[in-house]
Amino acid sequence: DPCWNFHCKRGKVCRADKQGKPHCICQDPAACPPTKDYEHVCGTDNKTYDGTCQLFGTKCQLEGTKMGRQLHLDYMGSCKYIPPCTDYEVDQFPLRMRDWLKNILIQYYERDLNTSGILTEKQRNKVKKIYQNDKRLVAGDHPVELLLHDFEKNYHMYVYPVHWQFHQLDQHPVDRLLTHSELAPLRASLVPMEHCITRFFQECDGDQDKLIALKEWCHCFGIKE
Repeated sequence: DPCWNFHCKRGKVCRADKQGKPHCICQDPAACPPTKDYEHVCGTDNKTYDGTCQLFGTKCQLEGTKMGRQLHLDYMGSCKYIPPCTDYEVDQFPLRMRDWLKNILIQYYERDLNTSGILTEKQRNKVKKIYQNDKRLVAGDHPVELLLHDFEKNYHMYVYPVHWQFHQLDQHPVDRLLTHSELAPLRASLVPMEHCITRFFQECDGDQDKLIALKEWCHCFGIKE
């Protein structure tokens, strides 16, 4: 099979031409495999797609047009009303996000105590210090005042989780800059629960170059240089 191990970007599939040479063509959205309701996604055109295959196949077919450039994955799930994010809410967002990232890492660490594999040894050593700190807030829905107080009092516990998330996202390529597509996996899964995440990331891009540098990312989360 000439298409074996031949990579095409999202929205495209491999086909062999008459000479048997592999090349990429747009995925036919109608030919995408059937999906369940929970696999539906919402595009930035506010249309619900059966899944990412249908969304990116549609985007590919619109390549070279304004609609194609503007169409991206907005969030996981069917399209619904997302309330606007107020100034007050966007100011509080980093508090919840920092706490969430810290607790995600602690959950990973706890799982690794039984069967290692999620975190590297270096990551485990860093998270161990947070895990063993008896003053840390346990996971839960905490008031803003408590989150702010804990961040000021236990600042050192929040630095690594913020750095860790940046490097988890910075993959294609690893260049200490986050693109729209690199942010998408985190953003798309959180929008239905955290309606301020889109505005938060937009405002993180201080120089408006459509890239979030590590320095900008840390500044957004209140991490000092």
